[in-house]
Amino acid sequence: MQALYTAHAHATGGREGAAATDDGKLGLTLSTPKELGGGGGAGTNPEQLFAAGYAACFLGAIKFVAAQDKVKITDDAKVESTVGIGKREDSTGFGLTVTLKATLPGIDHATAQDIVKRADVVCPYSHATRGNIRVDISAA
Repeated sequence: MQALYTAHAHATGGREGAAATDDGKLGLTLSTPKELGGGGGAGTNPEQLFAAGYAACFLGAIKFVAAQDKVKITDDAKVESTVGIGKREDSTGFGLTVTLKATLPGIDHATAQDIVKRADVVCPYSHATRGNIRVDISAA
């Protein structure tokens, strides 16, 4: 694969640090949620960043697939993403789970389900996670 775009970012301090993109467009404080033994500070965390990125990417894939069928995706369409983190069953580390729910106003449920199913094939986040973590995807 030849990359069409390459993002560059860095993090310091781990879950209690900071992260930023090299172009300065994103800069944020990180803090560990209380559920993971942290102080639950005002910063964000990697799971929230992954949830937001996956949701945005998946909605882009939905729009790409719908455009192929000449189906209009309205501006109020959205993808809700839930990312969970926990200990893996093999007890050697941590794993993720993801739930994506697409809401596509003005599109009948059968068509929305078909678009979402095909978007799962197109989306690079879905491709990267396939077979590695549980991802449940649905159309509302």
